[in-house]
Formats: sequence, C-alpha cells, structure tokens
Amino acid sequence: MSEPISRLYLITPQVISPKTFQYPLSTALDAGDVGALQLRLKDVGDDEIRRAIDLLLPISKAYKVPFILNDRPDIAREMGCDGVHIGQQDTCYQDARALIGKEAIIGITCHNSRHLAMEAAEKGADYVAFGAFFQSANKCTKFRASVSILQWWQELMLTPCVAIGGITPENGPSLVSAGADFLAVIDAVWSHQKGPAEGVKAINSMILASSSRIIASKETN
Repeated sequence: MSEPISRLYLITPQVISPKTFQYPLSTALDAGDVGALQLRLKDVGDDEIRRAIDLLLPISKAYKVPFILNDRPDIAREMGCDGVHIGQQDTCYQDARALIGKEAIIGITCHNSRHLAMEAAEKGADYVAFGAFFQSANKCTKFRASVSILQWWQELMLTPCVAIGGITPENGPSLVSAGADFLAVIDAVWSHQKGPAEGVKAINSMILASSSRIIASKETN
C-alpha cells in the first residue's frame, strides 16, 4: 500500500464548549491519521482559551498529535502547546519565536502570496499555509489561491505547505496532486453527517486514494 503524500491538519470550530467537545475530538483522533490539531477560538477571553487547552491538549497528546494554538504564542508557551499558527495581522514571526521557543512549531498564513511564503520560510517558519482554495463555510474568503502555488512551492522549497479553505473529500484530490503536504479541514470533519470520525476517515481515504494514483502514475512514466 502506498504511503499518503498529504496528511490531515485538523482545525477546531471557532466556537466550542471545551468540555462537550472532548468526546467528538477523541472520536476524530481515534478514527485515523491526523498530522496536527489547531485550536482556533475566536472572540473569547484568555481564561477561556486556557480552559480549552487544559481539557483538549491531553487528548491530543494521548494520540501523539501536535497541538497548535491559533494566534497566541504567549498562551501557547504558557500552556505547553506544541506550536502556534500566526496570521499576517498577528504577532510577527520573530516575536512569536522569542515567546514560544526555538523547538516549537510556528506556521504562518501566506494567503495566495508567493512573496509572503518565501519571506516566512526564510525567517524559519515550520510551515506556510496557502488559501483559501475553495469557498469556506467558516471564514470569509478574502484571498483565493490556485493549485499552481502549491506546485510552484514544491518545486522550489522544502518547508511544508498547508492548503486551507473549504476542503472536502470531493475537491481535495487536486490539492494532493498539486503537492499540499497538509490539508487543513474544519467543516468536512466536524459537520460530517455521520459524525467527525467518519469525516476523518473520508478525508484520509481520499488522501490515500489520490496518493496511490500519483505514485502509480510516476511508476509507469
């Protein structure tokens, strides 16, 4: 069986009840390969973020899934998260690195910009995130990216890239083929009609099938 070319990067919904969310998170992480988990909470206080980390980080650790906090390197360092994801309007990379330490993961949103991605990689980012590739139900898509940016990135750089924005089992194959190292998913998992475990399975099945086709094609050429 071929090894998957891409991996699932799972992002939490922006609004959750952390205690209630423990069970669906456990079932999702138990259902298949997850390369990283990002806690993305919007419009909540610092203590609410800390409480969510307290309840959810142990689950992530139990499944050996890196736990990434969105936006807040200070709280990520304080609470023992594995890393932080920062946007272009958040803390700059140098300040985030100083806050969270040299061993932690730092990912940077680069939208559809080759310049921002090159700049992030040169500074030392552990991954760059491109998107949105498709219309998202969770975020206003001010920037739209095309698969060509993933192809260009893979030809040029070693820093992993994450594709984000409305990714589903139906539209994901094009991103795997283009070279996305990770597919960042929210709605296709948490809003799956049969539950998050089935959402994880569906994404991973798509990744594996797409990877197998790509590898087979390379072997015949």
